[in-house]
Amino acid sequence: MTTESMAGEEAGNDYRQILDQGYLPIREVARSTGINAVTLRAWERRYGLIVPYRTPKGHRLYSPANLERIHAILAWLARGVAVGQVKALLDHGHTPQAPSTDNWSRQRNELLECIAELNERRLDERFNAALALYPASTLAEQLLWPLFGDLRQRWQGQFGARLEQVFFFSWLRSKLATRIYHGNRQLGGAPLLLINLGEAPMEPGLWLSAWLASASDCPVEVFDWPLPPGELLTAVEQIAPRALLLYAEQTLDGALLRRHLPRLAAQSPVPVLIAGPSAHIHRDALADLQSAVDPLAAHAWLQRHGLLGAREVNPCSN
Repeated sequence: MTTESMAGEEAGNDYRQILDQGYLPIREVARSTGINAVTLRAWERRYGLIVPYRTPKGHRLYSPANLERIHAILAWLARGVAVGQVKALLDHGHTPQAPSTDNWSRQRNELLECIAELNERRLDERFNAALALYPASTLAEQLLWPLFGDLRQRWQGQFGARLEQVFFFSWLRSKLATRIYHGNRQLGGAPLLLINLGEAPMEPGLWLSAWLASASDCPVEVFDWPLPPGELLTAVEQIAPRALLLYAEQTLDGALLRRHLPRLAAQSPVPVLIAGPSAHIHRDALADLQSAVDPLAAHAWLQRHGLLGAREVNPCSN
């Protein structure tokens, strides 16, 4: 046996011993925490938030203590703290900076400026920078969903609003659809089927819901143009999804509420979830159906019912 092969065998034994002690490779950490490998590396290199064990070949292995620290980081991010402030909070119990330097408000304003200027390259750069540092759930809660609200207010009666809307919705659909496509290529199991229940195509909340599910290792299929109510059950029967998510922003037709949706929920072989602001508008009419008022609540509902993840799932009953 050569010196090189002996060294390789010894390194392999060390690697297996570390794994036996509960350490995890970066791909497993990404799968269990929802933080992609690029973000984990950025937290390490740029901020020193996590220091994993490095094998002689440079592979990162994360200890149970590292995993606890990752969950603590996520808890601070969920409170709106900028990633650059988290280390001081974890290590020394320092308080965040004053709200005047609010990280998320600043990032939303930067994206708003890009949209107002119709500057796709700059918009892409700003969003990519955020993607490298934050998990999808944090970006959805702290950046994108509040940004949608800011834009709805901005577009009320403003000249050029339609132009900005088409620009932003086209960019968002392309951006999230690309990530979903690559996620689907790596995932197995029945998809989550998401269908636009409203009248307007390219509904941003629909795509945000799809991206959140995809980021949770769930394959997704998205129909972002509305379907006739009578064809919804056909779509379910032919695609055989793990669940059906119907998304709508505006008020819904009375016949849809009274007849079509209850009939669909009763006949569907998989769970049906009505999501979006329409679920709040029609909360009384939808009282007997499963509903969620926004993409974040829809994602939480899917998690609670075990409908996310790459493996085959056993859909819960309606």
